[in-house]
Amino acid sequence: MLDPQARALLDLMAANGVPPVHTLTPADARRFYLERRFFTQPEPPAVAEVRDLRTDTGLRLRLVRPAATSTAAATTAGLQPALVYFHGGGWTIGDLDTHDVLCRQLCAAAGVAVVSVDYRLGPEHRFPAAVDDCVAATRWLQREGASLGLDPTRLAVGGDSAGGNLAAVVALVLRDAGDPALAFQLLIYPATDMRAVAPSHTVNGQGYLLTADSVAWYRGHYIADAALWSDWRASPLLAADLSRLPPALVLTAGFDPLRDEGRQYADALSAAGNRVQYICFERQLHGFITMSKLIAEARTAVALCAAVLREALSGGAV
Repeated sequence: MLDPQARALLDLMAANGVPPVHTLTPADARRFYLERRFFTQPEPPAVAEVRDLRTDTGLRLRLVRPAATSTAAATTAGLQPALVYFHGGGWTIGDLDTHDVLCRQLCAAAGVAVVSVDYRLGPEHRFPAAVDDCVAATRWLQREGASLGLDPTRLAVGGDSAGGNLAAVVALVLRDAGDPALAFQLLIYPATDMRAVAPSHTVNGQGYLLTADSVAWYRGHYIADAALWSDWRASPLLAADLSRLPPALVLTAGFDPLRDEGRQYADALSAAGNRVQYICFERQLHGFITMSKLIAEARTAVALCAAVLREALSGGAV
C-alpha cells in the first residue's frame, strides 16, 4: 500500500493539473521544481552558519554548519566532520536552493557540517560534466577543508537520486586515483544502472511521480549516447570492482522505479566486502525525503540518515 500521505500528494497534484516533468522543457522543469519546494518542504531548521563558497575552478558550494552544542565529536584540532552533498533532479534540474532545507536538516540532526555542490546540469552540460564537478568539489574540500574548519579525514559524500549516483561515482573515482579515503557514503534512492532494466522500472513505471517517461527524459538530457549507459561513471552498479569503498547507508522507496537498482547496489557493495546498511521505506515514492512538510515518514528518513551519519563521522561503526 502506498503511504496515504504520499497518495494524497499525488491526488492533489493531479487535481491541480501539475504537468509531468517529461512534458516540460528543462528550463520550465527547473522553475517548477524550485517553486514547488515551498509546498512540500518545511521551514529550515536553525544552523550556526550558512556560507556560499566558490572553489578554485568557480564551482558554487553552500556550507551549513551545526550549532556547537549539536556537533559530532571533534578532532583534537577542533575541526568538524562534513558531508559533501549532491542534490537530486535527474542531472537536469535542482540546485543549492531546492535541497537547502534537507541539507540543513541533516546538518542540524547529525551535528555535522554539510557542503552542497552546484554541479553543472544537462542538457547544456552532458555526462560526464556532473561527475567531473562533483569529483573536483570533493577534492577541493579535501585540500581546503581545514581552512574552513572542516576535517578532511572525516569527509563523507552523499546525495539523493541523481545525487546518490554522483556520490557513489565520486567514491569510486577517488578510490581508483588513490585519493585520501572518504569516511562514508549516504546514498538516498540512488540511480545506479542507466540501462533501467531492474524489475521495479516496470512494476513502478507509472503512477508514482517518477515514471518510466520521466526516467527516460532525465537520462536523455544527461547522456546523449546510449552506448555510454554502461560506463561505470554513469552506472556504478556496472563497475568491475566495488571493493575497498567507504561504509554506506543505501535508502530506497518501495514505489520507486529505482528501488531495485538501489538494493542491487547495496548487495553488490556488501558482496565486495564493504560495510553497508540497507533500508527500504516500503510505502514511499521517489523523492519523498525532501517532502517532510507533507509526509511524516520523510522526517523519519531524515532522522535515520542523520543518526547513521553522526555515528559514522564520530568514529562509530556503521
